[in-house]
Amino acid sequence: MKAMLGFYVKTGSKISEIKQASDIAGLKIIVGSGTNQEKILLAWNEANEKAGIKPALLQYFDDQAAAQLAIRSGRSDALFGPNSVYAYSAAITGGIKRVGTVTGGWPLQADIAVTTRKDNGLVKPIHTALEGAIAGGQYEQVLQRWGLDVERVDTSLINPPGLPDGSLQGSNDHGTDTT
Repeated sequence: MKAMLGFYVKTGSKISEIKQASDIAGLKIIVGSGTNQEKILLAWNEANEKAGIKPALLQYFDDQAAAQLAIRSGRSDALFGPNSVYAYSAAITGGIKRVGTVTGGWPLQADIAVTTRKDNGLVKPIHTALEGAIAGGQYEQVLQRWGLDVERVDTSLINPPGLPDGSLQGSNDHGTDTT
């Protein structure tokens, strides 16, 4: 799967799309402290300030219940975090909707992997199972059911290159096999 971060707003919000720095101008956005999401928003705020655009106000909450209450009550304009977390919330409880996504390795693409101990013999069977789920349509069904269609990949890769050194996530050279 692609590692995606999602922007979510209260259902009925006038905000219809967030995909770039200018889209967050003046918004109150809930984000986790010390996260990649915060790093992205800080970079976007910096770009907005350089362009003479009002920055977003970042809001931090100690727990998800408080964050969910803030978005649903209108005290916050948007949530920004792991897409799968908020997609699940939207599917189960409703009240929020996705209005944009950003790759988790922004500005680079980042992917999510199944990781096993190197040379333990599991990587090929796991790869085969994933490829079967993709070819058979089960993978697509799960993604659709939980609102994760933006995280779709077309194929399973064994030991993909990962992000370059110095990036947020690092490289795939840690004595593991991934698919």
